[in-house]
Amino acid sequence: MSDLYIGLMSGTSLDGVDGVLADFSGQSPQVVGHASAPFPAALQQELLALNTASDNELHRAALAGNGLVRIYADVVHQLLKASKCPASAIRAIGAHGQTVRHRPQEFDGTGYTLQLNQPALLAELCGIDVVADFRSRDVAAGGQGAPLVPPFHQAFFGQGGQCPAVLNIGGISNLTLMGTQADAVRGFDCGPGNALMDAWCLAHSGAPYDNLGLWAASGTVNPALLQRMLQEPFFAKAPPKSTGRDLFNTSWLARQLQGMEALPPQDVQATLTELTARACADSLLREAPDARTLIVCGGGALNLHLMARLSSALPMCKVTSSDVFGLPPLQVEATAFAWLARQAMLRSTASVPKVTGAQGARILGAIYPA
Repeated sequence: MSDLYIGLMSGTSLDGVDGVLADFSGQSPQVVGHASAPFPAALQQELLALNTASDNELHRAALAGNGLVRIYADVVHQLLKASKCPASAIRAIGAHGQTVRHRPQEFDGTGYTLQLNQPALLAELCGIDVVADFRSRDVAAGGQGAPLVPPFHQAFFGQGGQCPAVLNIGGISNLTLMGTQADAVRGFDCGPGNALMDAWCLAHSGAPYDNLGLWAASGTVNPALLQRMLQEPFFAKAPPKSTGRDLFNTSWLARQLQGMEALPPQDVQATLTELTARACADSLLREAPDARTLIVCGGGALNLHLMARLSSALPMCKVTSSDVFGLPPLQVEATAFAWLARQAMLRSTASVPKVTGAQGARILGAIYPA
């Protein structure tokens, strides 16, 4: 039986879809194909709007899910065409969907997490089994439902007894801490990743993100604003913990900026970049002070100024891109969802109670047969 899987990821940054074709027949996953597609501006704006309460949400969310899945299907077809691989050779697609609400353990004690997706439509468009809805089983078991990638980080980066820390900087940042045993892996969300930086950059420069961090590097960190933002209670909360745009959004930023509206925009960008670096560095220093290698993936790994600020905050630690370990930063999460799909198809657990706080390890994902 084939051991080829496709992983699809559209993260909190809302910049588009990354997909990989991964081969799991060897000792560690091998990416044999990568494709991506940007979000059309209208879909991007709708997905962002659906992060907060608004009119006619159910109807709009359903149509946004359809639009998202058509982009997913386009990425799948790109992968199949480039690899000259028939759909019948792919065991399954792991499709995470687009998180628009993440409120585990809130309201009634269980809470919920919501990813827009239409996995049945994806199975129909691609003719391949689809695994989706990875978070809800963990939430049902009393967990945070996030982060989901630490066991994959352990499987890929923890080879040969190595125990590096892995930092994923997407819209939100999350940290994986490894041990010498597979069940020793820990992980949690650190706070904002690119989400606030991207939103500020778009609003004040018109660019969707701060390319290489050059705009932030042209500004000066404002100590008062930084300290105000670091007072957010989430940062002091002990793991397991997760977060999203429900907390770290433009309304949150506007509250932090009250009375400081006259700050030069580039100084705010510099301070937001420093906030992300500090939130990540402080998390590592608090939870794994002996870590000597930090592997960074996600879009934040391409922000050279952010990487420099991380290195400055972690002088005892070698901060390096996942590229050095054979997996480019923009392929790590998509590969993780290919791995998660494989775990579901094998009926193997993929959640880690130490990471999410769930009552036990669970098989994650719902399967939609082709």
